[in-house]
Amino acid sequence: MKRCLSVLLLSCTPTAVALAADASPSVGPGRLAEALHRAAPGVDREVLAMATHAMACTLRRGDTDVPMRRLSVIDYSRPSTQPRLWVFDLEKARLLFEERVAHGRNTGENLATRFSNATGSYMSSLGAFVTQEAYRGSNGYSLRLKGLEPGFNDKARERAIVIHGAPYVSDALVRSQGRLGRSLGCPAVSTAVARPLIDSIRGGSFVFAYYPDPAWLKQSRLLSADCGSGVAARPASSAAGR
Repeated sequence: MKRCLSVLLLSCTPTAVALAADASPSVGPGRLAEALHRAAPGVDREVLAMATHAMACTLRRGDTDVPMRRLSVIDYSRPSTQPRLWVFDLEKARLLFEERVAHGRNTGENLATRFSNATGSYMSSLGAFVTQEAYRGSNGYSLRLKGLEPGFNDKARERAIVIHGAPYVSDALVRSQGRLGRSLGCPAVSTAVARPLIDSIRGGSFVFAYYPDPAWLKQSRLLSADCGSGVAARPASSAAGR
């Protein structure tokens, strides 16, 4: 098993110190999820529990050897008009960003309903990712993602599924169309927040994209009780505890 994250206690308020102590993955994903929920009460508890469990499984399986100091959670069960991307500093159990995020044009209108791992599908992908390098491309400053879930998102890099800024992620578009604009499958954020958000999570942090898709919930090895060694997956739960 990979070494757990250390907890930084210097220069913290007493409350932050307590949260940081709870947030160390050495105490387990359940307590980590609770600490993060205290930092961001608007996030679904069950989604956070799945995200921290999947991150613990990723470390246990050795799917990455990069220490994970950030956790990004996307809840695609929420409409695009609502904040549904949260970025956490795990060392201090602190919320860094709470943002709207676009989904793929063929994933749905305001509500996401369809997901794919296929090239050319123009759909978003579900599951666990690790961030890789930042670069400047056709959508400006962007961040490559490595999908960790075979059959669900492992073609993310091949499909150029990246985090980037987009002008269609804006209050103006929500007012005029009742939804955000849509990407070609990328989790796009507002241009104003793209660079600081990307810089905070690039180079090996964990990204978890959720939707109550029955096939993914059943088959994901990172959601199974033993991280993919044969025990049945965690039971599906539809947005409980918001």
